[in-house]
Amino acid sequence: MRKKAVIFDMDGVIIDSEGIYLDNIYRFVKSYRPDVQKSELYQVVGRGSRDSWERIAEVSGTGYSWEEMRHLYRDEWERDHVLKIDYKEIFRKEIAELLNTARHAGLKTAVASSTRYELVVRVMQETGISGLLDLIMSGEFFERSKPDPSIYLKTAELLHVLPEECLVLEDSTVGIRAAHAAGMEVAALIDDRFCFDRSLADHEIKNLMEFSRFF
Repeated sequence: MRKKAVIFDMDGVIIDSEGIYLDNIYRFVKSYRPDVQKSELYQVVGRGSRDSWERIAEVSGTGYSWEEMRHLYRDEWERDHVLKIDYKEIFRKEIAELLNTARHAGLKTAVASSTRYELVVRVMQETGISGLLDLIMSGEFFERSKPDPSIYLKTAELLHVLPEECLVLEDSTVGIRAAHAAGMEVAALIDDRFCFDRSLADHEIKNLMEFSRFF
């Protein structure tokens, strides 16, 4: 079926942020549990806020709830230990070309990220691509985050296209599973740093510009 929309994940696709976020979380958890291994936190990559913080709370060994751990990180530790991220610096500039190519081909464009809405909008604005998107969708709006397909199904609905008319670019296991469960065609950007399972992806690409051949 001819595609009518392309949907991009943000972290790990539009910006190369997964490693930075993971390093920050690792240092945070290590302040409570010095023997923690970074691999124990790989499961947080690509997940929504609650799922991520439930895992972080579990790994920390503190006995705190996920809400308490999130509060400690965002309101105390992050302020003193995390430098401001330069999103332009980690922006994958090929994305702007891909978005322009998609729009010239008559395709609708969207970002569907598990990250909170305020931050997604900020990243889109700071990287200069907000004007190339028809829709910005955040996992913050949904009760269940990726790998649940809700965010992708709602994105298709708001774009006024069928799920099978959508082409998705993802990188993480949970993102790929979510798009696949939504009945969309999925291309996976290969990133072997986090042992992602790409078995449900329809395509695997080594660089972003390969994605345009599926339009």
